[in-house]
Amino acid sequence: MSQTQRSITLNRQDLTVLGSNPLFRGLDTEQLERQLKVMKAVKAHSKRGEMLQALGEPIGRFGIVLGGAVRVCVDDIEGSRMIMAEVAPGNSFGESLCFLRTKESPVYIFASEDSVLLWLSVDALFSDPGDAFLTQLQHRFTGVLASKNLTMNNRIQVLSKLSMRGKLTAYFTQLAAAQGGDLIRLPMNREDTAAYIGANRSALSRELAKMKEEGLIDYRGNEVRILVHNAG
Repeated sequence: MSQTQRSITLNRQDLTVLGSNPLFRGLDTEQLERQLKVMKAVKAHSKRGEMLQALGEPIGRFGIVLGGAVRVCVDDIEGSRMIMAEVAPGNSFGESLCFLRTKESPVYIFASEDSVLLWLSVDALFSDPGDAFLTQLQHRFTGVLASKNLTMNNRIQVLSKLSMRGKLTAYFTQLAAAQGGDLIRLPMNREDTAAYIGANRSALSRELAKMKEEGLIDYRGNEVRILVHNAG
């Protein structure tokens, strides 16, 4: 993993973002400091496009996005990029592979924006379970893995739809639930959105235009307003 700057000084915004992650949620200052120490936390700044995890390489640490965004990808047999996840602030990436001590990463991970990251080690999770603090840390990490499974399940629901409209409807519904309203902001541009839902960009654009013409949605740039639900 490439890191252009290292420090463990966390500002107020960093702490707020960390508090939204299940691994750190609800910890007081003393508990937070101890957990950061036992997980060998390293704060890093990465430039847009910087490779964080190479395909086929071992993954020794996982990350939490404090600012910016990180993208997890894999290439299909034709060499086309498939976006597995777009990781926003407060969310983690690489934790499952790190926990499993994966020797050859099946994905590659890079900063899709200039980003601030917190890198963490899982070594403490394999320590003496008799330590109550470490036991709680193990429980918290299990919660992170469970949350990630739910996220992957959401993506499977999108990919499993046979029609383009079905994929878009499922994806927009999930974003509306996460963002709390019918006006949603797409986290990626149109080309990347197509890669995420397993579609062709031109076909996606055509279907968006049809849905707008039929009064199901309205959109401008990366903002979409859902006008009619259950349109898939």
